Amino acid sequence: MDNLNIGRHISNQFNAELEQIRSEVLAMGGLVEQQLVDALKAMHRQDVELARKVIRNDHKVNGKEVMIDEACTRIIAKRQPTASDLRLVMAIIKTITDLERIGDVADSIAKMALESFTNNQQNLLVSLEALGMQVVRMLHDVLDAFARMDVNAAIEIYREDDRIDREYESIIRQLMTYMMEDPRSIPNVLQVMWSARSIERIGDRCQNICEYIIYYVKGKDVRHIDPNDISSYID
Repeated sequence: MDNLNIGRHISNQFNAELEQIRSEVLAMGGLVEQQLVDALKAMHRQDVELARKVIRNDHKVNGKEVMIDEACTRIIAKRQPTASDLRLVMAIIKTITDLERIGDVADSIAKMALESFTNNQQNLLVSLEALGMQVVRMLHDVLDAFARMDVNAAIEIYREDDRIDREYESIIRQLMTYMMEDPRSIPNVLQVMWSARSIERIGDRCQNICEYIIYYVKGKDVRHIDPNDISSYID
């Protein structure tokens, strides 16, 4: 709360509006995280009912995005925020866009869980689930950093994406080998490749949220700064 500087405005209503949209972002993030966890479980277990539940709930994520976006628009129009207040609203608008895209990935993975995979092809899904759980942890951590607007945590999380990229590259090599050994598996392997790429992109979206945290707290744009140089750049 202190990091957000909420509570210093003359208008108590403005304070309440800022706090409300921040809370809604965290609620949306929690929903997206659960959607992703459930989608990965559905894929790994070939759980049709769980997959359908994820698909049905995707509209809730979309609804949250629209609601928060409209609330931010009202704040800009009515309060005309400046400085850190404006940075907070802009960070929220960008964050919910990335969260909605992560929700779309969960929906797509759930739809893949409805496809048929042979017993031999189940191994493909195991490696995909391992990658997925890595990005779930990254998403969880970045939402926690957003709740506290913790710049140091954001920087550490930002650097985790390199590990996810390496895991993704390893999976792609395995899938290429699998296709060469069994050409009949190509349609399913291509689906898994697409899903692996989508999961890897979640890491990139978590990086984006880290950038928004740094931008809000420090007022510095680090989008094109080397991860190893961010600390010195914002000091």
